[in-house]
Amino acid sequence: MKLTFLGTGTSCGVPTIGCQCYTCSSTDAKDKRLRCSVLIETEQTRLLIDCGPDFRQQIMNQPFRKIDGILITHAHYDHMGGMDDIRPYCQFGEINVYADPIARKGMLEMLPYCFVEHRYPGVPAIQLHEIHPHEALHIGDLDIMPFQVMHHDLPILGFRIGPLAYITDMKTIDDGELKYIKGAEVLVVNALRQKPHHSHQTLAEAVDFARLIGARQTWLIHSSHDIGRHEEVNASLPKDIQMAYDGQEILIV
Repeated sequence: MKLTFLGTGTSCGVPTIGCQCYTCSSTDAKDKRLRCSVLIETEQTRLLIDCGPDFRQQIMNQPFRKIDGILITHAHYDHMGGMDDIRPYCQFGEINVYADPIARKGMLEMLPYCFVEHRYPGVPAIQLHEIHPHEALHIGDLDIMPFQVMHHDLPILGFRIGPLAYITDMKTIDDGELKYIKGAEVLVVNALRQKPHHSHQTLAEAVDFARLIGARQTWLIHSSHDIGRHEEVNASLPKDIQMAYDGQEILIV
């Protein structure tokens, strides 16, 4: 299984518009962070987790072939604001999109023209599926277990896909959810910045969570400019816990 980090930034992206801070002024490509999304591929199956407003830019560098499913973590714009741009992929058939009840409602409100009885030509052809924590689903040759984390007071989804556990926008997690994550070989989890935030993990909290899970390798995502520059942050971290960067590819066995 191959995972490609299409975007590793928070809702404003990095550089942030109008900002000339130390991170935003970096010339290192690893400090350019589009909104969070990953592409997961096997020889048979291709999945997207989240489809934010940078999707068109992110996917242009990838081979043009069928997307078998899109998993939505939650209904915030930076995680599903690019859904209209999936329309070219509809030539392969309807796009199956999987979301919990809150995100499903948000998508119906954001893209109402996609779900009317008589759609005008050219709109994305979306088959919207409602999913729930702890109810397994199967897409192609991938087995997926959704679980729940808390984005402040909003319940959102993380996903366990074989040896991979993927989490974004988490602040807290109920102890009962840990059984769906522990044993993962690779953990992808959010680390917003150094200072505390009411709805996102800090870097220190992400490191503590990684140690709790005990994955062989942890990759940090959903990072703002306030976290600092990629190479400097990574130099301060243990080798098994590192910031990911846009365009990075990892193989998960």
